[in-house]
Amino acid sequence: MKDALTIHRALLEREAMHEIVRLRTALGDADGLPEALGLPADRCLVTRVYACDDRYRDRAFLTGAIVRAGERPSMDAVRRAVGAATIRQARADVVNAVTEYAAGLVCPLLLPDDMPLLIDRRVVDGLPQDDVVYTATGEASTALGIRARTLYALCRARPYDLFHVPSPRTDPREPRHPVA
Repeated sequence: MKDALTIHRALLEREAMHEIVRLRTALGDADGLPEALGLPADRCLVTRVYACDDRYRDRAFLTGAIVRAGERPSMDAVRRAVGAATIRQARADVVNAVTEYAAGLVCPLLLPDDMPLLIDRRVVDGLPQDDVVYTATGEASTALGIRARTLYALCRARPYDLFHVPSPRTDPREPRHPVA
């Protein structure tokens, strides 16, 4: 399993400034980062993992969505962004096996190359690029502190509006209330 030391070594290889922070209390999941660090939720990022079924090929895949701690993206927005036919929360054992991180504590770095990763556009646009953000490391007792721009560059996540789902286009000729 990947952990803080794995992340630390990978970031040293890339000469990326970062800090591994030892937490006073162990986390059950990354949503506890703001309280554990005494920071606002917009500085703490969580990677949600979803299981998807491909619309065009008969295969399943995982996708990740990076959002502020405590938030859950619209599953329909995530589904549309990755072109999946169906989407659901990934089971913990699948997250552990595929990402090599503990489920609920997934770091957005060092994920499989074939795993699409999205980041909420509000996160990208909302913080100055030099601000430090914090994310899980796969361990319950540590967090990763890293500049936002460095994290965005290294995780290769695609910015997407994960909380707004476009309403389906309706034909103006169709009545709003069908006649029974």
